[in-house]
Amino acid sequence: MEIHVVKKTDTTNDEAVEHGIMPDRSPQPFIKKNTTGTKKIQNAALHPELPRRVMEIPGGPSRSDHMLSISNDANTLTVGKNISLNGEIVACEKLIVEGTVEAKLNDANIIEVCEGGCFKGSADVTTASISGKFVGNLVAKDILTIHQDGHVEGSIRYGRIIIEAGGQITGDMSSLEIQKRATAEHNDPSD
Repeated sequence: MEIHVVKKTDTTNDEAVEHGIMPDRSPQPFIKKNTTGTKKIQNAALHPELPRRVMEIPGGPSRSDHMLSISNDANTLTVGKNISLNGEIVACEKLIVEGTVEAKLNDANIIEVCEGGCFKGSADVTTASISGKFVGNLVAKDILTIHQDGHVEGSIRYGRIIIEAGGQITGDMSSLEIQKRATAEHNDPSD
């Protein structure tokens, strides 16, 4: 086999292909002699990429377990700044309010009204953390925390309450424990 050495400065790749003087071990060109690249591209068969299979990691959680489990973020609704939401919220474990919400929220685990956020309506939750403004009926079965910039007004019922310096609360408020005792005393047949 005859090999001709061609210096890069002496010729271009196209000239080398035309004259057939490519070195023996060099890569072969993708286009054939006397064809244009545009026709080749237009006539090329389209091969779409097939979806890739995600591999399972040995010893780690399987994909099916992850999809079935309810993680902390799986049932979280975040209403961002400049967003306004109006209606009834159901099947929500955690509601984070950064914008404005006018709604009824029942049987949620956590409501968090961030600084600058505003919630108007009623919320029946386990835990409430208020750094923004809450107006309406609030029942926090476990703990209600009003942070220093937080403002809560309306009818408030709580299991335990924490009010940081600067936090504000106005309206009808009562501990759920006191409310339970009052109801028990009122219904006591020994009177």
